[in-house]
Order: sequence, then C-alpha cells, then structure tokens
Amino acid sequence: MRPEQLHSHIQTKGSFLCVGLDPDPDRIPAFLHENYADPILEFNRRIIAATHDLAVAYKPNLAFYEAQGPKGWETLAATLELIPEGILTIADAKRGDIGNTARRYAAAFFETLGFDAVTVAPYMGRDSVAPFLEFGDKWVFLLALTSNPGAEDFQWYGPQDAPLYKEVVRKAESWAAELPGHLGHVVGATRPGYLAEVRELAPEAFFLVPGVGAQGGDVASVVSHGRNDQIGLLVNSSRGILYAGDGEDFDAAARQAALALQTEMAPHLT
Repeated sequence: MRPEQLHSHIQTKGSFLCVGLDPDPDRIPAFLHENYADPILEFNRRIIAATHDLAVAYKPNLAFYEAQGPKGWETLAATLELIPEGILTIADAKRGDIGNTARRYAAAFFETLGFDAVTVAPYMGRDSVAPFLEFGDKWVFLLALTSNPGAEDFQWYGPQDAPLYKEVVRKAESWAAELPGHLGHVVGATRPGYLAEVRELAPEAFFLVPGVGAQGGDVASVVSHGRNDQIGLLVNSSRGILYAGDGEDFDAAARQAALALQTEMAPHLT
C-alpha cells in the first residue's frame, strides 16, 4: 500500500484509527475459553468485525502470539486472514538485527505472513533497517520517541538541542530517501509536545502513535502537535478498545470505544 492510498482510506473513513490486536488470555471474556478451541482467534474475529469500518490499520503485537508457542503463530496467521483488504496490517515486532538476519525477519513478516508493515528498532543502524525498506511498497515504522518511562534512559542522550532520538530520525530519513520502501516513525502520544519536533525532521512521514486511551494520550493533542498537511498519523488504541467490555457483548463495547475515537478524529480531516 502506497502512502497516497493510505491517505485516501483515511479520508474515506474519516478516521486515522489503528486498533492494536494485543489479546491477553487472562483478560479476554471467560466464555471464549469455555466455548472455543481458539479463544484468542474468536476474540480477534469479533473485534475486527466490530471495528473494521472505523479502522484504517490493525497492529498485532507479536508477544501476545509468540507466548502461545506454535498455536500462537497459527492464530496470528488466521487473524491476518480476517482483516479486510485495504486495511494496513502492522506487525508490532520491534525487530532490529543486521545483514542476513534482518533480511530473514523482513521476509518472514512481508512474504511468509503477508504483513504490510513492521516496527523496527534502530539501535544497530542502517544495516538493521535497510533490508526492511528494500521490499517495495512495504512499510517500516521505526522506533523514534516512545511513550514508556525508560525512554529517557537513551532517547534523550546527548546535547539538549540534539538528543539521540532526533539523530535517529534524521539518519533514518536519509536512508529512506535511497530505498523503495515507506518509512514511518513511532512517536508516543504521552509526549505530545515532542511530536512537533519529530514532525519538523520528517514532514512527509506517517507517525504511528501509541498511547491514546489507556496510557493517557488524547487525539486532540496528537493532532495539534503531530499532523502534516494530509494528517500523516495513525493513532493506535489497544486496551482501551479491546477491553472496553468484559461480557458476551464485549465486541459491542469495543465498537463504541472505537467509534468514540473515530468521532474525535473525523473533524480534523475536513
């Protein structure tokens, strides 16, 4: 999917919502465990059915599938089959290795599993990122400025006017200019003031913005600090949507939570 296609889907749906498919077996409704051989898959099926007209992207976090062993990989593949065509699929894998290993990771997510995008850690430099950007119209969302407290351990290292996260974005933008893939950046919603600084360094890039909802970020702040002329944002919500309800009608509650976010987003697209 090319950026102009994603922008078109955003305008058509009046939404830049990304739903994180992070199903915790301990939090999904008990009746799913009691009645389904694959309760995680059924949970995902109902979430997707309830939200696909409101979302432009889905982002499975691989930890929630890898923890289930081989069955989890089967569930992940089956979940991807449930996502309608035209919705961006993002593997939240945070991979970051070099050379042939990076190429194998890229092949695993883009070719074997068929994801449109993957999150990548930049710590090992260009040769850990470039293999992912060599896959044509596939996407990389690079960890730029994250929302967790420990982000300050490294991402702010260096002079006050040139912290490490800015150098990461500058370098990555130069790599992306030479490679066919599409580069975006992960920037946390809980640090909205810094979104504007990253936007100055990457004016055309899409930002994947986690942290709205359960982590305390809000749509209005993200848009005011991080948008570009075409919005250029994918705002992710995981727990706030997935666990909006815990009964047999959990999917209806999830839809209402997603609809509330979409309703906040739509006025920013007119």
